[in-house]
Amino acid sequence: MEKTVYNSFPLHPECPDVQRLADNPAEALLRAEADIVAAENAAEFDRYRTLEDLEEAQQDGRGVTRRTFVAGAAATATALATAQFVTTSASFAATKTGTLIHVFLYGGLDGLSLIAPDNDAVLNKARPDLLLGNDSLALGRGFKLTSAFKPLEKWLTGGQLGFIPAVSDERLSRSHFQAADACNLGGLPNETGGRGWLDGLVDNLGKGTAFRSVGIGSTLPRSLVGNNGALSLNNVGSLRLNGDERFRAATEKAIKGLFTGINHPVEEAVQEGMGALATAQKLAAKPYQPAEGVKYEGVGNAFQQLAQLIKGGANVRVATVGMGGYDTHENQGTREGGQLHRRLNELASAMAAFFTDLGPKAADVTIMVSSEFGRRVGSNNNGTDHGHGGVVTLLSGKKLAGSLLGTWNGLDKLDSGDVPEYNNMFNVYGAVAQGRFGLTNAEVDKVFPRQKYAPMKLYA
Repeated sequence: MEKTVYNSFPLHPECPDVQRLADNPAEALLRAEADIVAAENAAEFDRYRTLEDLEEAQQDGRGVTRRTFVAGAAATATALATAQFVTTSASFAATKTGTLIHVFLYGGLDGLSLIAPDNDAVLNKARPDLLLGNDSLALGRGFKLTSAFKPLEKWLTGGQLGFIPAVSDERLSRSHFQAADACNLGGLPNETGGRGWLDGLVDNLGKGTAFRSVGIGSTLPRSLVGNNGALSLNNVGSLRLNGDERFRAATEKAIKGLFTGINHPVEEAVQEGMGALATAQKLAAKPYQPAEGVKYEGVGNAFQQLAQLIKGGANVRVATVGMGGYDTHENQGTREGGQLHRRLNELASAMAAFFTDLGPKAADVTIMVSSEFGRRVGSNNNGTDHGHGGVVTLLSGKKLAGSLLGTWNGLDKLDSGDVPEYNNMFNVYGAVAQGRFGLTNAEVDKVFPRQKYAPMKLYA
């Protein structure tokens, strides 16, 4: 009598006893499992062929419904394709051009340590220990910019670096978790269904490659969670099939063979998904060489991965980079040598390296930098506490409308000690995306549920 394990597939055609497959019991079980998997794969392949025949019969009018075929095909595709891929999605011809990169500064950036009105009476009184230094860079409308951003002076002079002050939203609290969550979702969880705003944006961009939504890091940020299958990776070479390296090539070959010639849309999805993996492997086959003189350090390593993808033709549409270290309750250090000054300088140096490395391709890229909230106007002795009215930074290949953008009505009337909300955060997000991708107001409206979009002029 032939023995079976867990299902109807035989352990071995000639051995009824699992111990006879190998001297070592553990190895015997592995061999038995391998035989079962091989038999299952063969059966699934046969079933796919049968389903294809049924589909053809239906098209010939021989009585088989399309629903029967699709149900069977979907079950097999789910069992095989989703179990094998790390995180990837179908790849299609790219449509809308350009790339939007959202850099999120975790901790709550003190926007007044990035840009501030020059010689402001309120700031002179409230934070004398945190004023910007005399080495600051001049911005429009009487503002100045921290010297930490000097690596980006070239783009400031060229009209491609700009700042929106007093950015917030009434939904944001002073809780890091709640505020960061709302910023990434584009509203509260019950308003958005837990779907990230960048994933909603992708709906408006048409079909794209498997790399159209990329989060640089070990976990996918909330802004990319949703319906469009974003990738999360620490580096380009990490995108690959699961499993032992020894069997990876054979697994790829098996998947390609199984999903070839089945006359069903899932074939294109899987084949193009495998193409995305091949693209990543090709890009990672040799060490990446940035443009001459470009050096990536710190958070710049995340930008290097994006440069490799963009220059390699991966058609990235939206991407995210996260950077921590902005919760500066003490030892804030606004001026050169200070803690916050160093963090901002690391960020500015990374962005400068990235745009330099991209060369002409930078014309199609916009970087938006934001944080979960700003901080209070007053100093608490070399630090600041959680507040509102933060700053959004733009570095764009498209010329901007100015170096200081949006509404600014001064600091004469504070909001319980905070910078007032003069510019709604989600209007800023929407206007950045609209200018980058040429969206209509109605398309932007769909990205932010329960928020009526009010356009802002950010680009020239």
